[in-house]
Amino acid sequence: MNGRGLRKERTGLVVSDRMPKTVVVSVERMVLHPRYKKVLKRRTKVKAHDESNQCRVGDRVLIVECRPLSRDKRWRVSKVLEKARLATPAAALDA
Repeated sequence: MNGRGLRKERTGLVVSDRMPKTVVVSVERMVLHPRYKKVLKRRTKVKAHDESNQCRVGDRVLIVECRPLSRDKRWRVSKVLEKARLATPAAALDA
């Protein structure tokens, strides 16, 4: 803790990296249905700041809450936990 208090941390999957210095991260959470007591998966898509443009679609990342950076961005990428595996093109498989 560096005087700012605890910040929320989430892990998620990068689903879009088409904007400069911004990625869209899908964050999954589990909730309990109040009546049926079934555990359900819920997903939220958040925009996160990626200063070095290092994230690619399919990466698993750790994001932390920060001050508002734009109208939609309130998170920043802390670190890449797992890089996405590169898909092999079909032409390379035939050769």
